Amino acid sequence: MKISPPDAGKRELSVGEVAARSGIAVSTLHFYEAKGLIASNRNAGNQRRYARSILRRIAIIKVAQRTGIPLSEIRAALAVLPHDRPVTVADWTRLSETWRDQLDQRIAQLQSLRDHLTGCIGCGCLSMDECPLRNPGDTLAEGGSGPVLLES
Repeated sequence: MKISPPDAGKRELSVGEVAARSGIAVSTLHFYEAKGLIASNRNAGNQRRYARSILRRIAIIKVAQRTGIPLSEIRAALAVLPHDRPVTVADWTRLSETWRDQLDQRIAQLQSLRDHLTGCIGCGCLSMDECPLRNPGDTLAEGGSGPVLLES
């Protein structure tokens, strides 16, 4: 029978352990930390150490990124959660409901784009007064004739 030390569940993880368990590169962990998505402590040797609950935060970041949520929004959402405990089901429910609404809006925009795209292919757009993709409702006409839309 293996006996675990009393603080085994509280032992912090090294950056390598977090990378291995989360499936992301050490450089990604450093990037997340630089962007304020996660935080670490430093040991006496100035090495990063992470609370075990960081693994759940990283999982949330990865899911949010896969759905296209910008890192700034992920950071803002995670900032309101306590750092002294793992993310709970209730926490995830609040986050996912907000992100679900954003995804629904993005899906609707993409479906509209898809539906208009088929009729637009081959039009050349240079001779069209009104393009449902580039100039919906001919709003650019208000700026006068000629090229009024410059891209950066």
